[in-house]
Amino acid sequence: MSLTRSLNRALTATTGLQVRRAPRPTASKPAPSPARRPAAAPYRCPSGEELTTERLLRRPVFIISSIRSGSTLLRMMLGAHPRLHAPHELHLGRMEVTCTNWFSQRAMGALGLERGDLEHLLWDRVLHRELARAGKDFVVEKTPANVYMHRRLKDCWPDARFVFLLRHPESIARSWHESDPVKRPYDKAVKDVLPYLTAVEEARTADADAFTVRYEDITTAPEREMRRLCAFLGLDYDPAMLHYGEKSDAELVRGLGDWRDNIRTGTVQPGRPLPETDRIPAPLRAMCAAWDYTS
Repeated sequence: MSLTRSLNRALTATTGLQVRRAPRPTASKPAPSPARRPAAAPYRCPSGEELTTERLLRRPVFIISSIRSGSTLLRMMLGAHPRLHAPHELHLGRMEVTCTNWFSQRAMGALGLERGDLEHLLWDRVLHRELARAGKDFVVEKTPANVYMHRRLKDCWPDARFVFLLRHPESIARSWHESDPVKRPYDKAVKDVLPYLTAVEEARTADADAFTVRYEDITTAPEREMRRLCAFLGLDYDPAMLHYGEKSDAELVRGLGDWRDNIRTGTVQPGRPLPETDRIPAPLRAMCAAWDYTS
């Protein structure tokens, strides 16, 4: 008889209590962060004729940008085109598929479907559903966290088109600070946006076929920039892109894109003046140089 069992018999007889092994402490999980890259999942990359069975959606458009870069404005302008549907941020990377037992996992494995393949099928179905409901030709998705899954989006949809949206890094940090000054002091805002900026540059450098546009150019010469973008997408320019219409609370939801007054007006508003060089904090200077915001 073990020492623990003997001790418990004596305790039970005298006190009614017993000794039990304490559970091992488990590390608490950190709260999800919008800047954290989605966990990798095994998947195949469809190609050629296989695309017709693996994907319902064809040639989707993804806007790759940092937070506070003007991606909601660009989404609104593209969504006003008669052939483009641009829903609110969908956060596809946070949608996961899990086989909850061995039988399910084995069954999907027998079909050649790993967890990543199942997630891609789900993402594709969600976007295709939105496009079919809109009755348009192509879907546009602009969740800023997409920058952390650029490679996976390219693998999921090999025929996808990518639009990189740049903005002066200091303007991005200041806009992020101003959206909640109490919660995000300026120094914290700079630290928050830097991972996004770095990821945008990494993805842009790796994607030679993508299109790059600047927020400042959109706000100063919107027709010129929309004509350029339409040419890249193989579409005719439409003047409606410059006047996308006033938006209500139901159409602009906080947490799913910009919801503030400028974006609600329905037209392109002037951007803020570029900051003076001496106002640019040291952590952002390298990115300013990389994006040619040096004057």
